[in-house]
Amino acid sequence: MGEQRTGPVGVGIIGTGVISNTYLDNLKSFPDVEVLAVGDLYPEVAKAKAEEKGIAVAGDPSAVLNHPDVEIVVNLTIPAAHAEVALASVAAGKHVWNEKPLTLDRASGQQLLQAAEEKGVRVGCAPDTFLGSGLQATFKALQDGVIGEPLTALILFQSPGPESWHPNPAFLFQDGAGPLFDIGPYYLTALVQAFGPAESVAAIGSKAKAKRVIGSGPKAGQEFDVTVPSQTAGLVRFTSGQSLTSIFSFDSPQPRTLLEITGTEATLLVPDPNTFQGEIKIRKTGSDDWEVIGTTTEKSSRGTGALDLARAIREDRPHRAQGALAYHVLDIMTSMAESGEQGQFVTVESTVAPAELLPEDWDPKAKTL
Repeated sequence: MGEQRTGPVGVGIIGTGVISNTYLDNLKSFPDVEVLAVGDLYPEVAKAKAEEKGIAVAGDPSAVLNHPDVEIVVNLTIPAAHAEVALASVAAGKHVWNEKPLTLDRASGQQLLQAAEEKGVRVGCAPDTFLGSGLQATFKALQDGVIGEPLTALILFQSPGPESWHPNPAFLFQDGAGPLFDIGPYYLTALVQAFGPAESVAAIGSKAKAKRVIGSGPKAGQEFDVTVPSQTAGLVRFTSGQSLTSIFSFDSPQPRTLLEITGTEATLLVPDPNTFQGEIKIRKTGSDDWEVIGTTTEKSSRGTGALDLARAIREDRPHRAQGALAYHVLDIMTSMAESGEQGQFVTVESTVAPAELLPEDWDPKAKTL
């Protein structure tokens, strides 16, 4: 990578869809990074986004990949393009921050991590919600023993599906998505942070409808195919002995967002792991109600992990939302999908160590570089 650079870290974004607005707003608010370029397969879309957000350079992906001052490529493409764009970024000598999932399958995930290691660049990956105030406070509470020894977890993510509000939802029901791969990373990353790596899984997948209808935007009324399970019910056994029972569903008229961790002395109600804040509650054995033990507000949202990556590059330390963590979560989800097809437990071959907690005085809006 040449000599060690100093000052704010140059960032470029490839993929200027819905989620890019949040990333751009956040990254532009962090003094330690500088957004230099945006690119998209549709250059006119990138140029409109650049004009809207005040970014100097825009065009197709090469506008980002060839920019000499872009050090981190933030890859916000659809899941099917994650591997291709990330590998192109690595080949260009750039660090990569990927949206989740890391890639579509184990082989491409391993290829990406190996290519980055050989090139001497880093891979970070969403979700970075586990760096938010809500989950960081949750992990601290678990370490402090507020529920005794953690034993089990329960996930209930249920919704009718995103096609009613998302203007281009077909990819969310196809390879690399469905509720397991689209929503699962938030919950499973949180639990790997809380329990450590997974050891084995079992799951059942199902599909309520073969086709769905876009409910909003210019494509409203168009049908699209559902090619992956729209509900997955799964069990996970962790290496440490703890276990998880989970439902990830786009088939439920009754919406639920629940993550509970039960220990020897109490159950902990975790803030929504798809957010960066929330209340933390416990219910002790023999108690009639929940007790609020912490209320958190977000310091920042999507893009927080890219900021930690940027600071880690300058400080020559490990970043927290590691590619290896995202690969392990991908391995868990892929194993669950395979279990649903095979009707048996599947061993999770990869492993990973949970990331260190952020320091209590961590401030995304501080200028540290």
